[in-house]
This record gives sequence, C-alpha cells and structure tokens, in this order.
Amino acid sequence: MMLNETDKLWLSEVIEKIKEKMDWVSDKSRNKIPYTTIDGDYDDRSIDNPSGNVADGINWWTNGFWGGMMWLMHHETGNNKYKEIAQISEEKLDQCFADYYGLHHDVGFMWLPTSVTNYKVTKNLESRKRGMHAANLLAGRFNLAGGFIRAWDDLPNTDTRGWAIIDCMFNIPLLYWASEETGDPRFKQIAMRHADTAMSAFVRTDGSVNHIVEFDPFNGDVVKTYGGQGYEEGSSWTRGQSWGLYGFMMSYIHTGEVAYLNTAKSIAHYFIANIAESGIIPVDFRQPNEPKLEDDTAAAIAACGLIEISKVVGAHEKDVYLNAAIKLLRTLDQSRSDWSRNSDAILQYGSAAYYADSHHLPIIYGDYYFMEAVFKLKGNDLYIW
Repeated sequence: MMLNETDKLWLSEVIEKIKEKMDWVSDKSRNKIPYTTIDGDYDDRSIDNPSGNVADGINWWTNGFWGGMMWLMHHETGNNKYKEIAQISEEKLDQCFADYYGLHHDVGFMWLPTSVTNYKVTKNLESRKRGMHAANLLAGRFNLAGGFIRAWDDLPNTDTRGWAIIDCMFNIPLLYWASEETGDPRFKQIAMRHADTAMSAFVRTDGSVNHIVEFDPFNGDVVKTYGGQGYEEGSSWTRGQSWGLYGFMMSYIHTGEVAYLNTAKSIAHYFIANIAESGIIPVDFRQPNEPKLEDDTAAAIAACGLIEISKVVGAHEKDVYLNAAIKLLRTLDQSRSDWSRNSDAILQYGSAAYYADSHHLPIIYGDYYFMEAVFKLKGNDLYIW
C-alpha cells in the first residue's frame, strides 16, 4: 500500500494505539461476546438477552465480531492469547446450532470471523465443520424463484418470506468459501445468483442502494422497497451503502466477475461524493439536517471496501479510493474514538438505525471494521471475508 510519509507515521501511531488498547480490553473481556458498552464496560450477548427475542442473546447477529477482532490481533501480534480468546467465542456459538430456532441470514457474520477464520489459520477440523454447517443453513434460505437469500424469519405482524436486504452481501462469502473448500459449485452458484439479484434490485442508477427489497416469494417479482434502518423509503442509509460497497468487492474477490467490481465502484463514487468536509458520516445521506445523527460504523466499513478497490484499479484511479479511506479513518481516530481506559470500545458514535431508541454509542462491528481497515493499510492484513 503506497502511503506518503505523513500517512505512514499516522498509521504506525494508530496501530500502536490499537495494540495497547486491545491488550487490556481482551484480558478484561476474554469470556464475553460484546455488542456495546454499559457505562464504559462491554456487555455480554452470550448471556444477556435484552429483548427476550430468540434471535437476540447468543443468536445475536454481531456475535462473530469479537472473535474476528481477536483473530486480527493474533495475526498482527502473534500472541496466542488472542487465538485462545477467539476460540472461547466460537465454542459458545455452538449453542446456536443446538437451539436452531433464532438462527437467521446473518450466519456469515457469525461464523466467517470465528470458525472459518480459525480453520484458515489453524486447520482445526471442528472449526471447518462449524463453517460448513453455517454455510448449509445459509444456502437453505435461498429462494429459487427470486434468486435471493431470505432475510430474517417471521416478524410480528409482518410477512417476510420475500424479503432480502443489502447487508446479506457480507454473508454470501461464507458460500464462496464453502465452494472453494469442498469443490462443490452449488454454494457459489447461490451466492452469485443473490449478488446478481442485488445488483439489479438494490443498486440504483446513482450508486445509492435500497436497504430492503420485498419480492413475491412464489414468482420472484419485485413487490416494493423499504427504508429499513434508514430515514425513509428511497433514502440512503449509509451503512447500507457500505454493505453494498464492500460487499460487491467481496464477490469480485471470490469470482473475478467484473460486473461486481463495477458495481462496487459505482456505490463507492456515490459514497465518496457525499463525504462531508468533516469526514463524519451521517446515519442516512438523505436525512434532515436536524437532528445531526451519525454512524461511525458506516465510515469504518466503507473504508475497508475503498481500500480493497484501490488494490485492483489502475494507478490513475487508486488515490481516489485510498485518499477517501484515509480521510474516513483519520476522522474516526482523531475525533470519534476513546483510546483511554474509560471505555472498552474504540469508536463511540455508532447508530444501529435512524429510528433506533438510542444513537452515538459503541457498536462492536465499528471497532472490528476500523481495525480491519487500519491493518489493510499496513498491507499485511488477515482477509476474513
């Protein structure tokens, strides 16, 4: 990764800050699976279930990110304590398989950063089995008529049989891995069908994306779109933009299909054009001026995708994507992070959704993608997806 001397110095400093913080946070939270913080301390979704819903608690969709952070740290430092902590999370997630009810489309988010990464690093056959189990569960959600992977399970008073979401672009790498691991093309075929459907039904001509698309589950026709976690229907939920931006790059990395690269670039151009001078990313690019709601997780995810694009484009394009990524990451480091011991988390301004009950709080995947992006800039990252 070609960085100027100023950026190299900043990168070296932020990596040291990450290493220092994760050293004590990992010890303090080794038996937890965190989602957010409460008075600065990580919560524990492996034992907590704030809503009482079967899909929360141990089945919560973000429960792979803590393990992923530990594998990133193991790769960066060589310290086996991080491997040991990652394996604690992985083993706890076995309960999800045993319960079955409560599992959902986000099994990629859960088992790619944990079991699949463990298998890639250590060749642990139990981890391979867990990854294959999750891949088969994900493949089982495929709707043949519409060419999409169904999102969620039944919701109260809502028929979701035909629902798909842009987030699932991050789950389908589990299927690519399963085909690469077994030689069975079925998993890759399902992943590519879903990606193709997402290209046509989710990505708008200006590079913005829909969050939720409802299909007729019997004939595959598009029924309608929803604003989902963004401001409204037709708006531009920023984390959805970043799921699409990086997600299509993931499909390009696994398949070499140029249409996926071009789609990632289209979404990236839209995202870059909407980055404010401050570098702070709102919850929705089309939200009202007030209240000024932001989501640092969207910035971190987008930075990862922008760096991946910069690796494969020509020299005349590279800086467009790389400079945007660095701007986002510098902003996160310098004005949106807590590097002290007052908070277990690094990033402090996450928002799960525009209409969420609370905003501007740590969310575990913000830290995960921030760390992933920073290590990508170093050029020696562990590619989990």
